[in-house]
Amino acid sequence: MTRTGLATAFLLSLFLLAAPARAQQLVADLNTHLVAITTRFNGAEVTLFGTIEGGGDVVAVVRGPERETVVRRKSRNAGIWLNTRSVSFGNAPGFYQVFATNPIDQIVPASLRQLNEIGVDELKLSPVGRFSHEEVPDFRAALIEDLQAEGLYGHGTGRVEMRGDKLFRATLAFPPNVPTGTYTVQVYLLRKGDMVAAQTTPLIISQTGIEADINEFSADQAVLYGVVAVLAAAMAGWGATLLFRNA
Repeated sequence: MTRTGLATAFLLSLFLLAAPARAQQLVADLNTHLVAITTRFNGAEVTLFGTIEGGGDVVAVVRGPERETVVRRKSRNAGIWLNTRSVSFGNAPGFYQVFATNPIDQIVPASLRQLNEIGVDELKLSPVGRFSHEEVPDFRAALIEDLQAEGLYGHGTGRVEMRGDKLFRATLAFPPNVPTGTYTVQVYLLRKGDMVAAQTTPLIISQTGIEADINEFSADQAVLYGVVAVLAAAMAGWGATLLFRNA
């Protein structure tokens, strides 16, 4: 067994040993609550695990920080492709994925899916600014398609694995281009179409090391950062000129 597998098994055993006399119907946690992005970051996997009492299906919704996202439509004009229309969505999650023990349309009633935004079709994406109501559905579909192509929105539903009738586990995969910020992992226990328990667990994805220092400096000292960047580019060009002269 790998180190990750041993760690997960150990944490699951702690859940069982520490269970109170009147056990909760749902207990869930992550093997880490911090994903650090460094120079060698190539994506990450986080393990969601937990226990249930009384049987049922488990659904987990992983949702990244909301941000304003612009979707643009291009059209050909005089042989040149130009951005002719755009719609901004002010609350689009930067990351979104659903995991479940069974297909969500079989275990979660439509009313609960809509209320809790379970599934990309149920996301309440609100357009902002000037827009045509007739165009919004097409731009909304294009937004979801673009984010799915980037690996930030899931295609379909990920798998929650049950170990016996109490333990569950799911692997949450994050691509290299995952946005930083605070994420929520919402876990639901459903039984015969009823939501009997729910729990929300936080996850932070953050840059560390020199990348974080540079980003913080560029945000806090935007003018100075611009001057330094221009000077660095000029010095690099001057150095390249000297090399060619001496070649």
